[in-house]
Amino acid sequence: MNRRIPLSLAGAAFLLSGCMVGPKYVKPSAPMAPGFKENTGWQAAQPADTKLRGDWWTVFGDEQLNELELQVAIQNQNVKAAEARFRQARAQIQFNRSGLAPTLGTTPYVGGLRSSSNRPNFPSTNTNPNGTADIQLPLDLSYEVDLWGRIRRGVSAAREEATASAGDLETALLSLQAELAMDYFEARAADASEKLLSDTVKDYEEAYRITNNRFLGGVSPQSDVDQAKTQLEAARVQESDVAIVRDQYEHAIAVLIGQPPASFTLAVTPLRTQPPVIPIALPADLLERRPDIASAERRVAEANDRIGIATAAFYPTLSFSAAVGLEATTLTNLVKASSLLWSAGPALSETAFDFGRRRSVVAEAKAGYDETVANYRQTTLTAFQQVEDNLAVLRVLHTEAEQQHRATEAAQQAQAIFNNRYVGGLDTYLQVVAAQQTALANERNDIDIQRRQMNASVLLIKALGGGWDTTQLPKL
Repeated sequence: MNRRIPLSLAGAAFLLSGCMVGPKYVKPSAPMAPGFKENTGWQAAQPADTKLRGDWWTVFGDEQLNELELQVAIQNQNVKAAEARFRQARAQIQFNRSGLAPTLGTTPYVGGLRSSSNRPNFPSTNTNPNGTADIQLPLDLSYEVDLWGRIRRGVSAAREEATASAGDLETALLSLQAELAMDYFEARAADASEKLLSDTVKDYEEAYRITNNRFLGGVSPQSDVDQAKTQLEAARVQESDVAIVRDQYEHAIAVLIGQPPASFTLAVTPLRTQPPVIPIALPADLLERRPDIASAERRVAEANDRIGIATAAFYPTLSFSAAVGLEATTLTNLVKASSLLWSAGPALSETAFDFGRRRSVVAEAKAGYDETVANYRQTTLTAFQQVEDNLAVLRVLHTEAEQQHRATEAAQQAQAIFNNRYVGGLDTYLQVVAAQQTALANERNDIDIQRRQMNASVLLIKALGGGWDTTQLPKL
């Protein structure tokens, strides 16, 4: 008898734990490369304190940007929505985990019954003319033994989805922080353009004054005055147009930090920041640095669990149910031992034929798994493309900035020469106007290239994961 007890306990433990049907999860392979094609000649950051961390925007060294970025995680409504979705997914874990424990419930009942004396095929002597009370105090217990891991697979799938949702949250936050940085640099570039145009308008006002005086003195024709006036008004139009763009970016920044545009003002500061030196991760590191890649991989694991859940439907289901309670016709009899009732026993169920329903569910789960694998690999490929694209942009823009700077200096020198020649009566004012237009276009292009360099730097940091890594995924 004593030997049977351990055997019984071992058998019960097996029934309670069961086994896991379905494929074991193996992390799928992802497209890799020995290095980045556009990384040739790229210098890693020195010293190491420029290494990307969670607060990646600090590499730009802009205090105003630092303050704004911190507000995105706290006040942005899209981030709040993503965080709420994560909490929903996390709650689903406990919902699925509850299936591993018995369910206990009760349905108290108080009622009465009177049978009809005129009921057919029923002796009138057995009727209850005054009715009979029925008082029940039951306690019901039900429990499904997870023999094949269906419930545990559900818990695992919910856990993987919650982890993927955490990755989605980090992806949304990274995207919004990058968007804020780009809008910020766009606004600063607009400030630089507005200052350039403001200074240009002042110069053109002075040129118009000189030309008008020369006309009044009989030295210059009326056409010179008209050309100077046209040039001045055209510069004023450009200055006004830049103000529109600048206001729009300020409004966009306000919404990103969760404020109405009317309550937010970004002080005017021309763009002077230079692109930082960004350390480039190895291709293998990129898989650990992108929250969207981590999220996609967790959904592959979830899809693998879905196959196991679908496969478990081919196996019988074992459940236990039990009920205990009291039933009597009066409250005084309810507490007597004779009013006790109970029932208990196992139930085994198995579907014999379902016209291919279970096979179709398994096929659907396998197709869903293949889809998540393809999405995971595509996300990885897209990440590599984004890094390569922005490395190429920064490389080309670095050369372009140097070329443009030389072109701007030459245009400014030409403008000064033509202006002196006009004052000396050697050239017409039309040549001065052409030189002014060329100089202004090159100066504005200088600012535009700097703006594009800053945006490409932000996009490169985003493509590299912004200092994020898979260790930031919550342990659920």
